[in-house]
Amino acid sequence: MKALIIYESFFSNTEKIAKAISEGFDSSVEVEVCKVGDVKPEQLKVIDLLVVGAPTRAFRPSPGVSGFLKSIPANSMQGIKAASFDTRIAIEDIKIRFLRFMVKLFGYAAEPISKKLRKKGAEIVIAPEGFCVKDTEGPLKEGELERAAAWSKQIIEKV
Repeated sequence: MKALIIYESFFSNTEKIAKAISEGFDSSVEVEVCKVGDVKPEQLKVIDLLVVGAPTRAFRPSPGVSGFLKSIPANSMQGIKAASFDTRIAIEDIKIRFLRFMVKLFGYAAEPISKKLRKKGAEIVIAPEGFCVKDTEGPLKEGELERAAAWSKQIIEKV
């Protein structure tokens, strides 16, 4: 199986999660990890599994990932399994009450990524996942890299 993990990262947290996910796959998976700005359209034509991740920015995926998802032609993801993740501040760690309310209302980036992949024809194999940072710039909360590697094993079980 060929897998491609695409991510955007501003403070290296999402990149670390993407790499941990790739390291969690077993040897039966040929995996490539790629920054969203380096993705070439032909890469999407030769994969079985696509995992897309982004930091949550204003309750949405980061601009690079949003632009990438928009650029995928309609129905071109038919036959491709997909999963999505984001990095986020856990709702219980948000100190400003209004911001907590907004997060409850609008959510995080992983769900919109998943919806856009499904709209392009991909089969979503696992619920979108969020990995937590301690603050806007990180670092990742303890145990998140291990959780990301474990999540990748769950993806393979579903594929």
